[in-house]
Amino acid sequence: MQNVQNEQNTQKMQKLLKDLKGYQIVGRHSAVKTCLWLKKSLKDEGYCYKQKFYGIASHRCLQMTPALQCNLHCIHCWRPLELLEDLSGWDFPDYIVEESIKAQHRLLSGFHGTAGVNKRKLKEAYQPNQVAISLIGEPTLYPYLDGLVEEYVKRGFTTFVVTNGTRPEMVEGIDPYQLYVSLTAYSRDSYITINRGKAEEWDKILRSLKLLSEKDGRTVIRLTLIKGVNMKAENFAEHIIKSQPTFVEAKAYMHLGYSRLRLSRDAMPEHQEVREFSEELSRLTGYRIADESEISRVVLLERD
Repeated sequence: MQNVQNEQNTQKMQKLLKDLKGYQIVGRHSAVKTCLWLKKSLKDEGYCYKQKFYGIASHRCLQMTPALQCNLHCIHCWRPLELLEDLSGWDFPDYIVEESIKAQHRLLSGFHGTAGVNKRKLKEAYQPNQVAISLIGEPTLYPYLDGLVEEYVKRGFTTFVVTNGTRPEMVEGIDPYQLYVSLTAYSRDSYITINRGKAEEWDKILRSLKLLSEKDGRTVIRLTLIKGVNMKAENFAEHIIKSQPTFVEAKAYMHLGYSRLRLSRDAMPEHQEVREFSEELSRLTGYRIADESEISRVVLLERD
């Protein structure tokens, strides 16, 4: 029976590899990928809005997931929704951290012969000091996420964790440098429609939002804005006032990947529309607009 399950997992992983081009698979359920902005930064062609907002170096950022799984099927998700389901076991944090750094090195090796690459930055990139634990899937499904964060910190990394908030017990137990709850819904009904989750999970998300107000570290609510779906600032104002995150990122849905099968290009707001939404949200919550990135269609609001 175990051999059959292992074979099924192998077949599933092989299918994933076809869908996840550019990813390095780590162990049984993790993955690493270099993002567009790391590549641009290496060629001095720009950097991620997270560098602009928070001071992290794009070329030294390791983007990974400890769980090629997700418990939601959001209409705006650009990722393939057919991820791993049954696993034969979980890898330990120290193994994932070590192998994720090796995976990053393998991905970086292809830049040595690329024209226009800043050699100093490429050398620095081999010593990543920032990890974005998001990428694909839902990281809180990994049962040792607290240990994973601690293991990265031991190696000198700052840690960003992005979650959909459906596992509040995990949200409560982790202490990354910066904790995000990604929010597209504003009510139980909108959650069922937008995230295509179970009705009872909405209460868990509300619990996760409340936990943000109890955290000592930096917290963020990331709002993914879909034109014609969720772009009324008053719908989110109460959640922000109650959870009191350090920051709010209001970011446009991007018409990319598999989301194009579910949403039209018209659902992607222009930056000016994101700015207008943010100005109204600022008026309703008292958060001030601290920065923005027009190319990424994102506005940063900060708690006064």
